[in-house]
Amino acid sequence: MNWLEITMIVDAEAAEAVAEVLSRYAPNAVAIEQLARDPSSFDLRSGGSGRGIEPGPEWSVDGPLEPTVSVRAYLPVDAEIEAKRQQIAEALWHLRQIAPMPEPVFREVRPEDWENAWKEHYHVLRVGRRFVIKPSWREHEPRPGDVIIELDPGMAFGTGLHPTTQMCLQAIETHMPHGARVLDLGTGSGILAIAAAKLGAGSVLALDVDSAAVESARENVARNQVESVVRVESGSLDDIASGTFDFAVVNILAKIIIELCEDGLVEKINPGGVIIFAGLIDTQEGEVRETLNRVGLTIIDRFQDKDWLGLACRR
Repeated sequence: MNWLEITMIVDAEAAEAVAEVLSRYAPNAVAIEQLARDPSSFDLRSGGSGRGIEPGPEWSVDGPLEPTVSVRAYLPVDAEIEAKRQQIAEALWHLRQIAPMPEPVFREVRPEDWENAWKEHYHVLRVGRRFVIKPSWREHEPRPGDVIIELDPGMAFGTGLHPTTQMCLQAIETHMPHGARVLDLGTGSGILAIAAAKLGAGSVLALDVDSAAVESARENVARNQVESVVRVESGSLDDIASGTFDFAVVNILAKIIIELCEDGLVEKINPGGVIIFAGLIDTQEGEVRETLNRVGLTIIDRFQDKDWLGLACRR
């Protein structure tokens, strides 16, 4: 049986949205590849050491390039493939009305080429000073202090490519106290919960209302051998007891951040505790800041990558 390969070349910001659409039709065969990077890497705030794909022998970069991302999905060519192809094209058309991006490219792949085709496009990703996100089949020679997070493709809930995920990872490095009781609200793939555990959190509660995300996060927690620290549950704010956490990360849309704050999120954090908010864009910053101030939070740090913002706040 042949396979239909669907490819979209997009900005890193759009990669996870495209992957989410494609994963509806190919839940276990979605791969994301960052095609270009700034070879010097950079920190989101200071211009220092930051993020980037681990360069291999195929890399040849003469200067800074935009972070272009290839998202690929693979579907078996069967009796339903033409209908699925049309459905995918329509879903991506609607997505392109929100964010400019090229049309998808479709091609058939022979069985003997499919098995490793998607693996070729998934590389090791370095984020911040210490985090390294790698697929299970890739080799990586750790540097001193590297914190390895193993994530495989096919997960549209947080691969580490999106700027807001990278902000949260850097914020965890900077602001999370060792031994902290941590809340990851809207955990997705569990990448932030795993990161916190591997950096020395005492305990992590990872919550999500999406059952597929909960399943994905549990698999990733097990793969990274942090089950003794991270507990993944289905739920949201109403399922949390007051005064339970020292540190929280909330990588959700600005509208939801405002609603969570107004519904008592701050009461779940101990006095002096820190909450990291990400997922907002610069035009939403004023409204979010007003809400944070109103509920008793003090902004202690700010992260930005293009239009995306992250805020670290102390209760």
